[in-house]
Amino acid sequence: MADMTISGEYFRGIVKDNPIFSLVLGLCPTLAVTTSVENAIGMAGAALFVLIGSNAMISALRNQIPSITRIPMFIIIICTFVTIIDMLMEAYTPPLYKSLGIFIPLIVVNCIIIGRAEAYASKNTVKYSIVDAFGIGTGFLLVLVLIGAIRELLGTGAIVPFGFKLISINITPATFMILPGGAFMTIGVLMAMVNYNRIRKARKGGQ
Repeated sequence: MADMTISGEYFRGIVKDNPIFSLVLGLCPTLAVTTSVENAIGMAGAALFVLIGSNAMISALRNQIPSITRIPMFIIIICTFVTIIDMLMEAYTPPLYKSLGIFIPLIVVNCIIIGRAEAYASKNTVKYSIVDAFGIGTGFLLVLVLIGAIRELLGTGAIVPFGFKLISINITPATFMILPGGAFMTIGVLMAMVNYNRIRKARKGGQ
C-alpha cells in the first residue's frame, strides 16, 4: 500500500489495466451497445456508478464478509447498485434506457464489476477502491466511446449524441458498421493496434 498513489492507481485503470484492451473483460456489452456514442456513454456511465458504489461498500465491509460467502455477498451488493441505476435511468432517461435494454440489468454479471470486487476492493481501503473504480470506469468509457464513435460515424455518416451533432462526413453510410459484424471488426482492429504497439515498445525496451 505504501508505494501506491492516487494518480497511479487511477491511470493504471485507464492504460495498464484497461478492462477491454488489457484485461479483455466486459466484451459482451462492448460489442452490443456501441452502435452509437450515446449508447456508449450511457452504458459506461451506468457501469461506473455500479463500480464506485460496489467497490466502496465491499471495501468497507471486507473484514466483516466471511471468505466462504464473499462471492454471493459481492453479487448482492452489486445487485443493489444495479437496481438503483436501472430505476434512475428508467425514470430520467427513458429513450437511453430503452436503447440499452437488457444490458443494464446484466451489469450484475459483468466480469469487470465482479473482477474488481474480488481482485481489488476486497483487499484494499475504501479510498483506493473508489480510485480504482474511477480508473477502470474511465478506461471502459474511453474505449466504448471510441468504438461507438467509429461505428456511428462510418455506419450513419454522423455522430449525434443526445441530439447534438458533433461531426458529419459526406460518405455513403456503411450499414455493416452498426451491425454485429462491424462491432467485431472494429474491436479486432483496435486490439491489434494496441497489441502491436505494446510488442514494439517491449522490443525497444529489450534492446
